[in-house]
Amino acid sequence: MKRRNRGNPASENSSAGYPSKRRRRSQLGSRRWVYSSKDCSNCTDKVVVVSYNILGVENATKHLDLYSNVPRSLLEWDRRKGLILEEINDYNASILCFQEVDHFNDLDDLFQTNGFKGVYKARTGEAHDGCAVFWKDKLFNLLHQEDIEFRRFGLRNNVAQLCVLEVNHDKPESGTCNLSTVAPSTRKKRFVVGNIHVLFNPNRGDIKLGQVRLLLDKAYHLSQEWGNIPVIIAGDLNSIPQSAIYKFLSSSELEIQSKGRVFRSQIGDDASISTSVSRQLLYRWTVEELRLATGAEGVTHLQHHLKLCSAYSGVPGNHRTRDDIGEPLATSYHSKFMGTVDYIWHSEELTPVRVLETLPIDILRRTRGLPSEKWGSDHLAVVCELAFS
Repeated sequence: MKRRNRGNPASENSSAGYPSKRRRRSQLGSRRWVYSSKDCSNCTDKVVVVSYNILGVENATKHLDLYSNVPRSLLEWDRRKGLILEEINDYNASILCFQEVDHFNDLDDLFQTNGFKGVYKARTGEAHDGCAVFWKDKLFNLLHQEDIEFRRFGLRNNVAQLCVLEVNHDKPESGTCNLSTVAPSTRKKRFVVGNIHVLFNPNRGDIKLGQVRLLLDKAYHLSQEWGNIPVIIAGDLNSIPQSAIYKFLSSSELEIQSKGRVFRSQIGDDASISTSVSRQLLYRWTVEELRLATGAEGVTHLQHHLKLCSAYSGVPGNHRTRDDIGEPLATSYHSKFMGTVDYIWHSEELTPVRVLETLPIDILRRTRGLPSEKWGSDHLAVVCELAFS
C-alpha cells in the first residue's frame, strides 16, 4: 500500500468530536484488564488483538429503529471514528480485526498515522461494508494475505480475510511489507489471523455454519503451508455462546442429526440475554441447506482440525461481566438486542495473558443503547493479549 504524508488527525479535527484526554481516562476506568491465573512470565512475543464491529455508517443510517434511544449526533461517523481511534490507542493494540467497515480510507488515514498498515475486503453484492485487518508496521511483516468471498460457495455475500504475519523485532521504520512466501524461519515467529463477519439472518443457520466451516478449513491449510503455525480467529459470528456455531468452534466437531433437525440461530430482532436461549426453535434443514452447512452431500458430522480456545473463557472473570463458560455477557447492545456475538479464538500454541473486561450489564443498560458518549459503536471491542507459549 502507498504511504502518504499526513498531519496529526487528532489536532486537525479537534472540533469534529475527538475525545479529550479526560474522556479517554474515563474510558479506561470503564473497562479493566484481568490477567490469566497461569504463570506467563516466560512467555515472549506478546500481541494485543482487538476484534471490533465498528458499526457501518450505511447500516446505522438504514436501521435507525435499532438506535431509537441514541441521539442522532452520537451516530455521526466523524465523531465515532475519533472515539474508535482513541479507544484503540488506549489498548496499545498491535493487531486489529474490524467488521462493518465502509469508510476504510478514513480508518487507513487515521491508523497509518499511528503506525498501522491495513488490508480491506468489501462484501460482495449491494452492501458497501466489509472487513479490515490492521497491524503495527514496526512489529510485524505481512507475508501472505487472501480473501474469502462466500458467494463463490453459495454462502451469501459475506467475506472473510486471512493474513500470515511474522513477528519482527528489528524492522526499520521505513520497511515495507514482505509479500513473498519464503521458507519458514526458526528465528521469527509467524501466525495466521482470520477475520470474519458472519451472516446475520437468524433463519439461515446453515449459511452461518457453512461460512465458519470454510474459514476454519482455509485457516488450517494456511497454517500447515507455513509450517504448522498458530492461528487466531476473530470476528462477529452473529451467534451466541449457547449456539451450535460456538460448540463447533470450541469442540472441533458438530453432529447434525440425521434428519437434519438442528437449532436455529438464537440471534433475532427480539433476542436478549433473558430470551435468547429460551427461544431456540427446532427446524428441519432441507438437503440443500445441509449441503451448504457441511460442504458435501449426505454429511451430518462436521469436524475441523484446529484446536481452538476462546481467549475470554481462558482467563477468569466475574459474574458481573461473564457467563458460566467465561464469555462476556454482552458485546453488543441496541434497542432490539443485548448479548454476545463477538469473539477471539486462538490455537493451543498461544496463551491468553489477559483480556479486557466488557461492561457489567447494569452499567451497559444505563446507556440505553450504543453508541454512546464513550463508545463509538453498538458493539464493544473484545480485546486480549496473547503470547507464544
